[in-house]
Formats: sequence, structure tokens, C-alpha cells
Amino acid sequence: MPRIVLVCVLIASFAAMAGCGINPVTGAKELQFVSTGQEIEMGRSNYQPAQQSQGGTYLLDPELNRYVQEVGVRLARVSDRADLPYEFTVLNNSVPNAWALPGGKIAVNRGLLTGLDNEAELAAVLGHEIVHAAARHGAKGMERGMLLQAGVAGVGLASSSSKYADMMVGSALLGANLINQRYSREHELEGDYYGMQYMARAGYDPRAAVTLQEKFVKLSANRNSSWLAGLFASHPPSQERVNVNRQTAARLPAGGDTGHQRYQQRIAGLLKDKPAYDAYDDAVAALGKEDIDAADRSIDKALRLQPREALFPGLKGDILFQRRQLRQAADQYQRAIRLNGNYYRFHQQLGLVQAELGDRAAARDSLARANGLLPTAASSYALGMLARREHRPEEARRYLAMAAQSDSAVGLQARNELAALILEQEPEQLIVPALQLMADGSLAILTTNNAPIPLSNVTLQVVLILDRTRKVLERTLVIPGTIDPGDTYREVLPDRIDRQTFPRLHVSYRVLRAVPAPAR
Repeated sequence: MPRIVLVCVLIASFAAMAGCGINPVTGAKELQFVSTGQEIEMGRSNYQPAQQSQGGTYLLDPELNRYVQEVGVRLARVSDRADLPYEFTVLNNSVPNAWALPGGKIAVNRGLLTGLDNEAELAAVLGHEIVHAAARHGAKGMERGMLLQAGVAGVGLASSSSKYADMMVGSALLGANLINQRYSREHELEGDYYGMQYMARAGYDPRAAVTLQEKFVKLSANRNSSWLAGLFASHPPSQERVNVNRQTAARLPAGGDTGHQRYQQRIAGLLKDKPAYDAYDDAVAALGKEDIDAADRSIDKALRLQPREALFPGLKGDILFQRRQLRQAADQYQRAIRLNGNYYRFHQQLGLVQAELGDRAAARDSLARANGLLPTAASSYALGMLARREHRPEEARRYLAMAAQSDSAVGLQARNELAALILEQEPEQLIVPALQLMADGSLAILTTNNAPIPLSNVTLQVVLILDRTRKVLERTLVIPGTIDPGDTYREVLPDRIDRQTFPRLHVSYRVLRAVPAPAR
């Protein structure tokens, strides 16, 4: 089928599935591929993995989580889709950010809370995110992706530019796309406008949305790196948004609650612990620069300041792991798990250490626990390699195939190991011959390497069958040297055949030998 015809058929199919609906917030008519039920299920199934990918839930102050939930519910009750199953949580992440999944699943980072002045500014953030959920902005992003997928006939939804795409594999990639998508100018203005309406209805001073955007524009102008990496990446500030918000505030009832004192009381514990988290962030940065001694000093400071935070022994474990002090690293990961057993990374790192220590059973348990919380390339690759060493090839293939979805270095290793495993079991999946008729009537066998790795010692038994019933030629083909991924080797046979007979020939073959080529 010609490409343009295929594209038209796919777009027509999406149009047939779509309904012409009314946006529940703006009242505008729009095509809708994603139903309300699908929105809710999308948010429900991706909420926990998305939280895991961003640091997990902030546990040190459960009252702060309850407080953010209360503010969010106060706004959700007066929203245009009050019937959505809204949830609000605080994430253990220093990057100033907030996001919403379809169906009303919303999160705000502790790093954003410390940058706000009052409850009304928090309401401005949460109201904006409620609009993204209520006005179907995330669902519409998916719908655009579906049309784009049709338009290019095969582009997936997973974005390799997503900050977390390299780490996450499987269905968790969808959540990464949803929380990292950059909203359009129109959607950002809608989020501000309707969010301010919700603020006014809930009794908050909508002018806090103006002061909030003014603060964001100032920080953006100063090129504050933490903000640029967080909220500004998906919710870019602008003077236009400040000006429009001022106009909106002028049309709304004056006054309203700001909740300054109440907010400061609720985040007092977070502010008290900020030096500890700052030291942790310094340690992360130093470790990223491979300055292990500086990282160690900073994380020890963080541990002294706040010994109940699980992230801190978790990073201490990473430092010890890099120093190859494996048993001490395992102790720190176990300490982190005792403080927070519901964060994937502590289990993943513990499993990697246990695998290196030779405790395979414990490693399998830890890595499986990690993958249950958030499937990642690192855990899947390690589980695949454990299964391979223990001669469970089907299990190994399943885990390596999952890890191979990643564009990271681990994903590349997984693709190579998976190819080597397939070569051992079903090499015909990766080494494919074809028949070619040359201009002088001779035949050529074209052998293509479809593996992601170079192959050597490739030996095939090739049989040509006429009319799929009568064997007319059998050869053993030995390919010299190395065939790189995607390359084709041509072997010209001395046999000749006429052009009328050629279409009746069929190639049957068996790979007798093929191994990954030595590193060059």
C-alpha cells in the first residue's frame, strides 16, 4: 500500500474512533479519541510509577502531604470537573516542579514548596495543574501523538528527549511522556485563566497567581538552573502570562485568603531540613562530576543534619558502591530501605550489589522488588543476566528485551546480550539471506546482519528449492571477516539460471555458526 494511502487510512481510522465532544472547561468543540474512563485509568496506572521516577513520596512530614491534599481538594471541588478522582502528593525532589496526569493525579515537589510564599501561591500552582487535568490537556497531548503516529506511520509516543526516558522501560515510559510534555502557549494561558477562577471560587486571592508568575519571570531572567530544569521546562513563564493574569485578576472579586502564616507554619519542618537537602544536592552534583571525596563530605553532612531521610543513606551507598566497598554499600541501601521501603532505587542498587557479591537469590528478590515499583533498564538487565548465567534462556530473553527498550548505555548492553542469546538459540532471526539474479544470469546470495552487533564466523547452509518442492542446489556458505550491523555480504554462485525460472526459486537456509565479533 503506498505510504500516503496508508497515512490517510490510519488518520481516517482515528477519526472513525473519535467523537466530537465539548471540552468540559472551555466549552469548545473538539475531537476526542480518549474517553473519560481512559483518562482516569491512564492517571491511575501511571501515578505511582511517575512518582517513583521523580524521587518517590516525601515521607518525613506526613502532615505536609495532608495539607497539600486539603488545598488541592478545596480547589478541585469548585473546578469544572469536580467528579474526577483527584489526588495530590508531595514528591521527595529538590527540583522546583509540579505536574498533572490525566484523570486528576497531581504532584508537587518539595523543591517548589520552599520557593512559595503563601497558601494562595500554592493554590495558584495546584489550580493551574487541575486545569491541565480537567481541560484534558494531557489527553489532548496523547491525541496529537496518535495523529502524529499515523502521520509518520510508526513513531511511538515515547520521547527520547524525556529526562527519564533512558531510565524507564515498558509501560512506565507513557507516564514519563505525560509528565514531561511541554504545554502549548494556549494551554498555559488556559491553565492560568481557569485556575484563577477556581482560586476565586475557593476563597483564595487570585492576585497570588500574578505574584507567582512575576517571581517565575524574574527567576527565568536570572537563568536559575534548578527552576529551568523543573517547572520552567514544561510550564515556561513569560511576561505575557503576567500581563494576562493581571487582567484576569482585575475582573475577579477583590480580596480573598492568602494564608501566609498558615503556609509558613506548615512548611516549617521542610525549611528546617533545607540545609540537609542542600548538602544532599551538593553530594549528587559532586558525584556526577566524579569528585567522590567531596560527595562523601556533603552526604555525611546531610546525614548528620537529618538521619531520618532515606535518600541520604541511599546516596552514601552509591558512593561506597563506586569505591567498591560492596558490603558497606549494601548496609547503607538496607538502612535506606528501613527508612523507606517503597522507593525503587534502594532495592535496585541493593540488588546490583548483591549480584556482584554473588548472592544471586537475594539479588533476584531485590531487583524484582525494584522492577515492581518502577521497571528500569538497570534492574531488567541485571535480572536478565542472572537468568542467563543460571541457564534460564526464556526468562533472560524477556528481561533483556525489556532493558533493550532503553536508549541508555545499559540498553545498548542489553541489545548486545539479547542478540548474543538469540544467536545461540534462533540465529535465523538475525541473519537473513536473499536471492539475487545477476545481469549475466548467475545467482548471488545476499546475507544481511540484522543484529545490533557485528558478527563473525558466519556459516550458512543454503538450499535453493524450485516451486517450493524440488531441491536444485545446496551450498555451505562461509562469510569471511566481520559483518557489521545492517551490512549485507554478497556471494556470487557459479550457477546460472534463466529469468523465467528465477521467480520460482525459494531460499531455505540454516545458520550453522555465528558469534559476536571481538571488540575492535
